[in-house]
Amino acid sequence: MSLMGSLWTGVSGLQTSNNALNTTAHNMSNLDTKGYTRQQVAQSTRPYVTISKNAPAWKQLGLGVEYSMTRQERDVFLDKNYRRESGRSAFYDISTSTMEEIEYILGESEAGGSIEGHEFSESLSNFWTAIQELSKDPTSSVNQNLFVTRAYEFVSRASAVYKSLCQYQDNLNKSVIKEVNNLNSYAEEIEALNRKIVAIEAGDVERANDLRDRRNYLLDELAKLGNISYSEDITGYVNVRFEDVDLVKSGTVNRVDLYTDPKTGFYTPYWSMLANLDRDKDGNPIVTKEGIASAEVFDTTRQISSDLNTDIGSLMGILLARGDHRATYKEIQDYPPDADPTDPSQKEEGWYDIHISQSIVMNIQAEFDQLINAVVTKINGILAEEAEIAKEQGDTEYLRDENGEPWQLFTKVIDQEDWSVSNITINQRLRQNPALLKFRLNEHSEDNSTMEKLKAAFEEKIYTLNPNVETPLCFRDYYKNLVGQVANSGSVFRGIQESQTVATDALMNAREQVVGVSSDEELTNMIRYQNAYNASSRYINVISEMLEHILSTLGR
Repeated sequence: MSLMGSLWTGVSGLQTSNNALNTTAHNMSNLDTKGYTRQQVAQSTRPYVTISKNAPAWKQLGLGVEYSMTRQERDVFLDKNYRRESGRSAFYDISTSTMEEIEYILGESEAGGSIEGHEFSESLSNFWTAIQELSKDPTSSVNQNLFVTRAYEFVSRASAVYKSLCQYQDNLNKSVIKEVNNLNSYAEEIEALNRKIVAIEAGDVERANDLRDRRNYLLDELAKLGNISYSEDITGYVNVRFEDVDLVKSGTVNRVDLYTDPKTGFYTPYWSMLANLDRDKDGNPIVTKEGIASAEVFDTTRQISSDLNTDIGSLMGILLARGDHRATYKEIQDYPPDADPTDPSQKEEGWYDIHISQSIVMNIQAEFDQLINAVVTKINGILAEEAEIAKEQGDTEYLRDENGEPWQLFTKVIDQEDWSVSNITINQRLRQNPALLKFRLNEHSEDNSTMEKLKAAFEEKIYTLNPNVETPLCFRDYYKNLVGQVANSGSVFRGIQESQTVATDALMNAREQVVGVSSDEELTNMIRYQNAYNASSRYINVISEMLEHILSTLGR
């Protein structure tokens, strides 16, 4: 090769080493940048100059090194696995925190529990004690007053616990707005980045690595919200699917909107492009439950399973934990919310398992409401039954008001509604004058029969928490077992969460070994590229001296 050509070989070394030094410096400056991916200069040989093709080998001269591209160091397999497992981890984080909150509301958490939970547990115990004291002397005005007072405390404190469960539901509901806004924001930014990346890389000269870093970070965040899949086409455009529906595709973003239930105020995410919406006279969409039925983002009635990938994403976790309405005792008996529990034809087999059991909050609401309903209806039933027995025996006034109606210790707030905890109150007349109950028969003897039935009502083991539990319980044990069930479920969720955190952290660490910037490694590279730069510089100096010698000495 001529000496002038050799100069070009040295220059190529200087340029490539300079690019490599700049890339290394860029890596070092972004050592703590969130979402940054380590970059590396790819080098290749320049095309050879062929002098001769004679056998046995061609005679060729090299023209030095060539900068090919600055590539990102990523592992597609680790990316997909990390995103899936981080989404699953987010799901169980929500489930665990929800269980811990319910433990607190019921008054049995490690932090001590809420006042409402402790007071309700105490009121149930006090109510039972009041019945025992009443049975000792049913005609005592003191015992009658204590009986009615404890009943009032029982209902009011039960209402406070149920209201706390509903308030937590509302808090989860507010979180849905934030999660959906983040989802739409990520999708729109990914689409904007897609356009920029395609435009920059269209010439096949430059790689938009920093923009790709941001896009990968957004995919990481999006994966925490739900189950995603994605693919990059030949132009560098990434198509994204969220819960098996196109979210970002071919230059468009399929936004997720929210339907607000008019009764509960609960939000339901739905795909705006897939909804079947009517329009008003001004052209504005009319969103109805029926119109979004086929466009809902999540199906919370599906079985939650890692095999089915239905336990992925914080948004799914929030919706499932919250449920879609306030659950009551009826649904444990497989009656839908609007059904009449006295009409067997309205019963829907499997309703509880499909719509209630998988929702953490709704399941506890239904089981708790079942306890209150059972206590209230049982005591009212005993009083009504004893009034009828007395009537058959000729006493038409015993345990009856002036209108001839049996006294009921508990009454409904709204007559048309069910005997649910939010619709139960104490009989105000009895609260003002407990002596109206009397508990004294015509022959002036004490009503021991009613007392025995009231005591038996608290002791008979005929109740179960839900259809999937076979252990029969009495009133006194029901709440303890409810709390124990929550504690056991919370322990299970915490175990899954811890295991999932370990798996996610392991994948993250493995990915960081690929994409992360190591200061020691980059400093080593910097020394190497600097030495390569110096070597190319010295090589050019040698060629320059040789040219100078030829021109100044041999050219005379």
